[in-house]
Amino acid sequence: QAQLAESGGGLVQPGDSLRLSCVASVYSGRALSMYSMGWFRQAPGKEREFVAELNGNGDNTYYAASVRGRFTISRDNYKNTMYLQMNSLKPEDTAVYYCGIFRAPVFFQGRGNEHDYGEWGQGTQVTVSS
Repeated sequence: QAQLAESGGGLVQPGDSLRLSCVASVYSGRALSMYSMGWFRQAPGKEREFVAELNGNGDNTYYAASVRGRFTISRDNYKNTMYLQMNSLKPEDTAVYYCGIFRAPVFFQGRGNEHDYGEWGQGTQVTVSS
């Protein structure tokens, strides 16, 4: 079981950048590098939607079409941390951003399926407004 904690959200203007972090406190002897992780977001009045995900060692990534080319997902397993670099932010990026970790160390397929995830952080608010 892991505990996830996001940080880095805030209020920015359109076109600005932010970097979100997700620190995983892993226990029960589980190696974080075995598990894919990802980011989802939820805007007011909308369902949670996929943003980006990557495999255990970070060399295979998958993005939602709405963020591809603007956002970059990465991870540093030595620091038990995953990142989301968000550039050229738009008002429609406004949402609570959640990090998640896969339920099991399965083969990474890049599906963006919420049901692959077993644990989530508490979320961090990102607001893009002029």
